[in-house]
Amino acid sequence: MDERSQGRAPLSHSHYPKEAVKKRGINVSRDSRGSTSSRASRKSFRLDYRLEEDVTKSKRGENGRFVNPWPTWKPPAFTSVLKWALMEKDHSNIPSSKEELDEALPIVEPYFVKDPELVGRTGNGIRVTWMGHASLMVEMEGLVILTDPIFSQRASPVQFLGPKRFRSPPCALSQLPTIDAVVISHTHYDHLDYNTVVSLNERFGSDLRWFVPLGLLDWMQKCGCENVIELDWWEENCVPGHDDITFVFTPVQHWSKRTVTDDNKVLWGSWCVLGPWNRFFFAGDTGYCVAFEQIGKRYGPFDLAAIPIGAYEPRWFMKYQHVNPEEAVRIHIDVQAKKSVGIHWGTFALANEYYLEPRSKLEEARERYGLKPEDFFVLKHGESKNLSEEEGFE
Repeated sequence: MDERSQGRAPLSHSHYPKEAVKKRGINVSRDSRGSTSSRASRKSFRLDYRLEEDVTKSKRGENGRFVNPWPTWKPPAFTSVLKWALMEKDHSNIPSSKEELDEALPIVEPYFVKDPELVGRTGNGIRVTWMGHASLMVEMEGLVILTDPIFSQRASPVQFLGPKRFRSPPCALSQLPTIDAVVISHTHYDHLDYNTVVSLNERFGSDLRWFVPLGLLDWMQKCGCENVIELDWWEENCVPGHDDITFVFTPVQHWSKRTVTDDNKVLWGSWCVLGPWNRFFFAGDTGYCVAFEQIGKRYGPFDLAAIPIGAYEPRWFMKYQHVNPEEAVRIHIDVQAKKSVGIHWGTFALANEYYLEPRSKLEEARERYGLKPEDFFVLKHGESKNLSEEEGFE
């Protein structure tokens, strides 16, 4: 680590012998197809023992399914879901006019479509491109990373029913540059999209490393993915050949479900990507809880955090699983982010607030907490921003 890392909590692998870190594939189990997917490799990567008593670990109920350990959590009861669906008014008011949508939420062609040679050229900084919803392309330390990628038109198990995009992806999946890693936060359809997973795997194969929550490995292998690392909260791993960049799976307050019977069989969480020059935090999807103070204490400050700001109304129902813009600003402060980008808005109508409200409410929350517009910003679909200590915020 360089001098910028002084005063930060040490990474857990820093206390292991150098040769042990270099041999991170040593506990990898291979299936009959030669898969590099791994459960066993988790055992090699543990939180620094000096910090274990100070963190909240994942927890399972008596039925073996994961549960939220936070006092701020309340599970979404079926009666509450019915009340929300039948009794609450939808204020999203998404225009039917494409021209009006283009004016309010422009889609721009990502820089890499015309200038692919610029990909990865970030120096000691970070470049972030918003692909819509919670999907980002992040470039740092020589890696290109996707977060919760979804290129399908619907966040649904089928493409003829379910929440439909009102803003299309800014490019085709085939136009993406070479991707080194994908991080998945949880199994909900707007964060884990089968068609996108299969297409990325068909294009990049075992060269692409997937970082997924505990319990998701089997599903990923059924999609044909081989290079999969499945982690519990506070466990870590890396991309082969990039041992100096650590991916850590960290807690949030949420839940998982894809079918009628699989409630919470898979863990949910956030991701910290820790490099020699930069630290990136991806919150995924979450309600507000004390986990973010723990994350900030151990791995902050972060050069960039991606924090959800949408799908939060009505609060009586959504507050346990989705933060509003003010709570997003509190997360920005808790994790000690230097800059944050708002995600999880402007793409799918998943709750009842006006479709542009997350952006305006974020502005109000910034002002209340004394933040500048560049401290917590939003992007156009397809737009990129560069962050660099030398050059400041561009």
